Amino acid sequence: MATARIEFPARLTAGWLRGLYLNGELEPEEVMREIIRRAERDRKMNIWIEPPAEAKIRPYLEALRELDSQQYPLWGIPFAVKDNIDVKGLPTTAACPAFAYTPEEDAAVVARLIAAGAIPVGKSNLDQFATGLVGVRSPYGEAHNALRPEYISGGSSSGSAVAVARGQAVFGLGTDTAGSGRVPAALNGLVGYKPSLGAWPVRGVVPACASLDCVTVFAHNLADALTVDRAVRGFDAADPWSRAVERHASRLPGRLLLPEAPLEFYGPHAEEYRRAWEQAEANVQALGLPVQRVDCTLFFEAASILYDGPWVAERWAGLGEFVENHREAVLPVTERILSSGAAERHTAASLFQAIHRLQRYKGEAAGLLEDAVLVLPTCGGTWTREQLALNPVGGNSDMGRYTNHCNLLDLAAVAIPAGEAAEQLPFGITLFARADSEHLLAGTAAQFLGGGVPPEAEAGEPAPGWTVLAVCGLHMRGYPLERQMREHGAYFWQEARTAPSYELYKLRSEPAKPGLIRQAAGGSSIELELWQMPAASLGAFAGLIPAPLGLGRVELEDGRQVTGFICEGYAAADADNITASGGWRYITGL
Repeated sequence: MATARIEFPARLTAGWLRGLYLNGELEPEEVMREIIRRAERDRKMNIWIEPPAEAKIRPYLEALRELDSQQYPLWGIPFAVKDNIDVKGLPTTAACPAFAYTPEEDAAVVARLIAAGAIPVGKSNLDQFATGLVGVRSPYGEAHNALRPEYISGGSSSGSAVAVARGQAVFGLGTDTAGSGRVPAALNGLVGYKPSLGAWPVRGVVPACASLDCVTVFAHNLADALTVDRAVRGFDAADPWSRAVERHASRLPGRLLLPEAPLEFYGPHAEEYRRAWEQAEANVQALGLPVQRVDCTLFFEAASILYDGPWVAERWAGLGEFVENHREAVLPVTERILSSGAAERHTAASLFQAIHRLQRYKGEAAGLLEDAVLVLPTCGGTWTREQLALNPVGGNSDMGRYTNHCNLLDLAAVAIPAGEAAEQLPFGITLFARADSEHLLAGTAAQFLGGGVPPEAEAGEPAPGWTVLAVCGLHMRGYPLERQMREHGAYFWQEARTAPSYELYKLRSEPAKPGLIRQAAGGSSIELELWQMPAASLGAFAGLIPAPLGLGRVELEDGRQVTGFICEGYAAADADNITASGGWRYITGL
């Protein structure tokens, strides 16, 4: 049990929480109390429709007692659920009170997350019926931007993104038809991961445009987003839109694609966004991968089909009957958009014409993205909520300029932070890849964020963006905590030995583990392993390490200095000196 009050950071991550849980320094009940406190603190930001409450969370906390925290990767991790995704026993409103119903079972993705130990803490606000990219179209209030509340939050998955950014959840579930899982990520400084169509089941999700809908995740880092992906990915036989899409081991693409023509930016910060994009382009070019300038016309023309073409009729097909019978319950802007799907111009012939045109674009995009990742701004600008009110439809359309093409072309995407356009106004880019190439997104995003996927093993130097980590005990190959290394993207690099100035102790802990202590004089050379870990993952990994162990500088036999496991000297007082063995493997026999 925890004995001292923990100082909670503003941003919660799975690595930080999991480290404290496993060390016995924090209990999930304490985390939930802090989340409820924060939700009440930010009540006027209109983040939640069903806010976090102790009575609603308690059953999940009780269920954790039956799960081994070591074996469940999301044990005790709190998450927000966009209120068009079902959570058993909580009303699903889709931000329309008259539409509300109480589901008898969880949506498939929610069920899989709960099975992995995660805790849904509440239902988050959204643009009504997921129709919008701005976050202001809700009878439950306009969601405020997490950093500058006078600005838009982005939508339609507004509440989930702001909840994560404000430290009220580790991750948040959104949905994405035209960019709703990416725009809020960019505007609130988050990672937004949009898997391939069908890779995550959509059973239990109120459809916006059923053939294009995806469930998505917001998180503070790529590692957390990919942990969620591992928990929820997989075919669901009860979901007619589900398909088996494997995400292979992350790697870098053969090419990065940037637009050859200048891009358009909009809103009061257009010039700041342009400069931020130019800096992002320079950072992309500095990654050391081949960069190719390409004509992006096909992507922009495909994007125009979403709302100018017959796919808006699919929205009407799903919600038209409700709208016709409850027009007074639907926001005017939402009703206008949905009703446009009933226009006479949306004929069967126009649908097939659009399908044939889109099929051509899909083929062109697939060829262009062969072993490649396309990079675009996530948004080309932003507004205050007051400014958006002067041009609500045009402003919303602008927000989809670089996002709308994605699902129509059957692409996967990840939105990642890329600096700031102005003070406290985050700027983000989105990486696009083919549906079968999500592993290229993970590799490229990790590289851009500070720790990529290494090239084939080289004996001399670590790959750029990677940290060498020396391990001498339970994190070595074949030992129980090797999985922690793998979970944080690390891979075994080479065997090595320390300089002859260390002693190794068997600590009196459960399970037993070694402690490496440098000596001022004397000592021996101890066998260890060198791994490479993405630099972006090192902080989260360090949070898992219990005292008296920690990370510090370790000198190797050949004179190199690397980051590695070290032990505080006081621990030697009641530990067994096993230096003579030469290494932990000689003690355990593995």
